[in-house]
Amino acid sequence: MTTTTPVEEDGVERRDFLYIAAGGVGAVGTALAIWPFVDQMNPSADVLALSSTEVDLGAIEKGSEITAVWQGKPVFIRHRTPEEITAAEDTDIAVLPDPQADADRVIKPEWLVMLGICTHLGCVPLKEAGDFDGWFCPCHGSHYDTSGRIRKGPAPTNLVVPPYEFLDDTTVKIG
Repeated sequence: MTTTTPVEEDGVERRDFLYIAAGGVGAVGTALAIWPFVDQMNPSADVLALSSTEVDLGAIEKGSEITAVWQGKPVFIRHRTPEEITAAEDTDIAVLPDPQADADRVIKPEWLVMLGICTHLGCVPLKEAGDFDGWFCPCHGSHYDTSGRIRKGPAPTNLVVPPYEFLDDTTVKIG
């Protein structure tokens, strides 16, 4: 009578290899089957297109402002005059309801970029209005200065500065 012995090399049997190989193929197959469900949760192309906005600043004269749109929200971009910059920098931040230095709100002092949404109830403030020559929200009476900081009224915080960067001297990328 002949006895058969299992094929064994270095203590590993053929059956062990088959278990490991089958488990590996099963894991890869499961990952491939699940991937479409995970991938569908990524943002769509139209949402990705709204994630950033580039704005040409070349046509904005000193003392004027444009309103751009980023993620469906108005963004105020103001080319500030030297007088507006001085007024914003000389403000005593200790008296502000939401203390923030002008230098912390701008990258270049002559350009102010901020969301045009009142932080009280989401209204759109009027430009060059109010007691501080900045913005005024007529709905509830919030006054913002030339740096977009709340100075008077029910708004709890300053106008929000979105993430932005200058691509060159005349182009800003918001988002």
